[in-house]
Amino acid sequence: MSTLRCSICERYFDPATSDAMPFCSKRCKQVDLGRWLGERYSVPAERSEEDEDEGPSRHSSDGED
Repeated sequence: MSTLRCSICERYFDPATSDAMPFCSKRCKQVDLGRWLGERYSVPAERSEEDEDEGPSRHSSDGED
């Protein structure tokens, strides 16, 4: 029997018996989802040359176009 370690609670569990893989329980799965939705996790992104060429968008604050 191999065991995995839950990344949320750090408890060891048997993956064959978990209905919330890769977590040990539905609770840990929900905690992880809450962290993503609360923006505690993020995926790093690299800016492309196209993004850099556009520069910041300019909006006139005095009403002129």
